[in-house]
Amino acid sequence: MIDQNHRIICVDTTHGKEHDFFLFKNSKLAMKEYIQAKVDLGYVGIDKYHPNIEIPKKSSKNYKLTTEDKKENQEKASKRIFVEHINAKIKTFQILKQKYRNRRKRYNLRVNLICGLINFDRGMKVVK
Repeated sequence: MIDQNHRIICVDTTHGKEHDFFLFKNSKLAMKEYIQAKVDLGYVGIDKYHPNIEIPKKSSKNYKLTTEDKKENQEKASKRIFVEHINAKIKTFQILKQKYRNRRKRYNLRVNLICGLINFDRGMKVVK
């Protein structure tokens, strides 16, 4: 999760592969109702857990997206791209990309330290 300044504020990890929405439900993350969450289609059904959601429209076999829907999805994606940039930054450290071979106890700590380094680096770029 990132804030409006594109800084990482919350990281949750799990053992093995787990769907994003399932991880969100199990994390019991306390989000205030006034916080607007911009999510992708991996979080379909999140509106039952948090009322202030911005999620793209999904096309299906029976419901094709109109050009207006596609344009709206494009605008939502342009606001969400910063999350994908952060994910790519974290993956440059290879901790989320490759098999973790150290103690499982320390995995979440190390991911949070890497996120702190990324935040520090992003803060240094703003100062310059």
